[in-house]
Amino acid sequence: MARIEHLNDPDAPQANSIVVAVTAFVLDDQGRVLLIRRSDNDLWALPGGAQDFGEYIAQTVVRETREEAGIDVEVTGVVGIYTNPNHVVEYSDGEVRQQFSICFTANPVGGELATSDESTEVRWVAQSELDGLQINPSMRLRIDHGFERRQRPYIG
Repeated sequence: MARIEHLNDPDAPQANSIVVAVTAFVLDDQGRVLLIRRSDNDLWALPGGAQDFGEYIAQTVVRETREEAGIDVEVTGVVGIYTNPNHVVEYSDGEVRQQFSICFTANPVGGELATSDESTEVRWVAQSELDGLQINPSMRLRIDHGFERRQRPYIG
């Protein structure tokens, strides 16, 4: 399913859903962040996705990171909560989702880099390489906040 992200776009369609979602800010032992290239929009992003029924939110982080990137993680904290109503995601099935995403910090504990139906490329990326990648500004904000190692989570 294709998706189009609208950020501060006055012509964006009206949101018709809000879904609890997560992203995982995972650093390897060299300080590189785990990123996937999304198959639905070809942009680089933190691994993540929607919470399933019957699942604790930390389980969502673990499941989505394993599914999209092949890496097993343990959740260690919260980077921030991202709820910008001016950021909506338009899906080809007619859903227009208002952003509601909790970005967690996590440590890698196993697995190997692997793509999935949702990722065409997976890699560890140095902070200095980020400017050379196509990343949605909302996602880049989460990545930048993760590298800042904030004392308190971002709420916005």
